[in-house]
Amino acid sequence: MQKRKIGQTDLAVDVLGIGGAPFGGNFAEIGRAEAIEALDVAFDAGLTYVDTAPFYGFGRSERVIGDFLRDKPYVISTKVGRLLVPGHAPDPMAYGMIEPLPFHPVYDYTYDGVMRSFEASQHRLGLDRIDMLLVHDIGEFQHGAQDNARHFADLKNSGYRALDELRTSGQVKAIGLGVNENEVCQAALGIGQWDVFLLAGRYTVLEQTALDALFPACAAAGTSIICGGPFNSGVLVGREMWNYAKAPVDVVERVKKLKSVAEDNAVSLPAAALQFPLAHPIVSCVIPGSRSADEFRQILAWTQAEIPAQFWRDLQSAGLLHKDAPLPQGNPYA
Repeated sequence: MQKRKIGQTDLAVDVLGIGGAPFGGNFAEIGRAEAIEALDVAFDAGLTYVDTAPFYGFGRSERVIGDFLRDKPYVISTKVGRLLVPGHAPDPMAYGMIEPLPFHPVYDYTYDGVMRSFEASQHRLGLDRIDMLLVHDIGEFQHGAQDNARHFADLKNSGYRALDELRTSGQVKAIGLGVNENEVCQAALGIGQWDVFLLAGRYTVLEQTALDALFPACAAAGTSIICGGPFNSGVLVGREMWNYAKAPVDVVERVKKLKSVAEDNAVSLPAAALQFPLAHPIVSCVIPGSRSADEFRQILAWTQAEIPAQFWRDLQSAGLLHKDAPLPQGNPYA
């Protein structure tokens, strides 16, 4: 598996990463043994980059991933912005969590919150290092305008300083955001130097809104993109979910059009979803999530699919891809 650099750092990641949200029981039941089996499949295929967060299963994902990675070569990213407080959440499914650990999350984007979260993740993971530290779910999509203004002020006034200190001291190699929206990434570029944004769902074969303003700004700043949610929460692999909720009619109709062009070219739409983002030069990695070893085997098979250049041209001429979207030239995983 080829690797690409993160920002202006010396850190490089596989172009295919492993999303750790499902290993926390996010929206689907998955046991520890099933998570380990999926990780085994990924690492047997030569992958080494895993993304996780305290939020995923309220610590479950970090614990199982840390236990798996110990004594293996790896690159890992985890996140800050939520502290885990002892005590069961009253309704875990309100967070999309199935059988999480007995904690509940509290938002904290301050200097102390970042440092406490980083230390707690070190203990949960049980690893000798964390490579990338990402600010999780800041933005109006998550918090609404009023609360986000307060959280962003905390990040600007003190939280960023903590991240920069951790990077400068060598305790982490890269810092960034892990979010679902373009606008907060653009705002963050105005308060500091970020190495990477893990952007979920905004640069996919279904949606390319990041091309209009964010990607040019990132290119100018030397900030890489990791594309999370390449299947847009599952709607591109035949599920009903988009943006963590049931897909609206306009999204369903657009997916139908994408499928029609794919069928005309004998192309698997999920394979196209995995390959498309890597055509952009600032994209370092794509990280799908898998809920089982079989799902990850299917992901690996999709990465090996050969997709004719005509398919991408047909999508663009049909108005289904942004006019400025770089089109893949061959298989980026080959």
